[in-house]
Amino acid sequence: MCVFQREVEILMFLSAIVMMKNRRAITVEQHVGNIFLFSKVANVILFFRLDIRMGLLYLTLCIVFLMTCKPPLYMGPEYIKYFSDKTIDDELNKDSRVTWIVEFFANWSPECQSFASVYADLSLKYNCSGLKFGKVDIGRYGEVSKRYKVSTSPLSKQLPSLVLFQGGKEVMRRPQVDKKGRAVSWSFTEENIIREFNLNELYQKSKKLSRNKAEKLSPSQFPPVPEEEEPEQPGADAESKKDK
Repeated sequence: MCVFQREVEILMFLSAIVMMKNRRAITVEQHVGNIFLFSKVANVILFFRLDIRMGLLYLTLCIVFLMTCKPPLYMGPEYIKYFSDKTIDDELNKDSRVTWIVEFFANWSPECQSFASVYADLSLKYNCSGLKFGKVDIGRYGEVSKRYKVSTSPLSKQLPSLVLFQGGKEVMRRPQVDKKGRAVSWSFTEENIIREFNLNELYQKSKKLSRNKAEKLSPSQFPPVPEEEEPEQPGADAESKKDK
């Protein structure tokens, strides 16, 4: 009976960890993934309590599975420009009228993988000539991470980070970072992003700017081209002289 109570305590402890982990989950797939991950952890502990050899075998199988079966990357439609360490500064400063929302991510981060579909949906809804969406892989371009002060450490929990740029300068970012360099807890749901970044207002302003720009370049604004006069035919002049 005591052994059974000990197993129940282990399962209850891991269930509490799953609930805490799922508070930061964004999609249903991430919720299910967390449940499966900690179920494997529970099985490893229980197998070790039953037989060390079975525990080692199960742990080896889990490690092989995690190394060979990586989660699929998002391959759906999106209006997102991917930056490198050489292009990000030029693009952000190219046109001061364009507002940029840039995601700093790393391919190895589960949070970034889960957020990819949400960010793609936002780009499909709000992208226009005056409001654009970009991404930069700071796991690959470490210099960009230092330049824009986004830590790639798993302990900092700064991935992913969304930064709003206007006129090439940072206006705001989420999540915010405290004095110790740790990210303030924030949920990357579509509703939170729309509210915090005022996307509806930004989209309307950007559409007005692009409309005004198009009107200035429209053909109706140019002066009319004068019509050329048709040259007189010589045969008509000869006939008029004969009449006289």
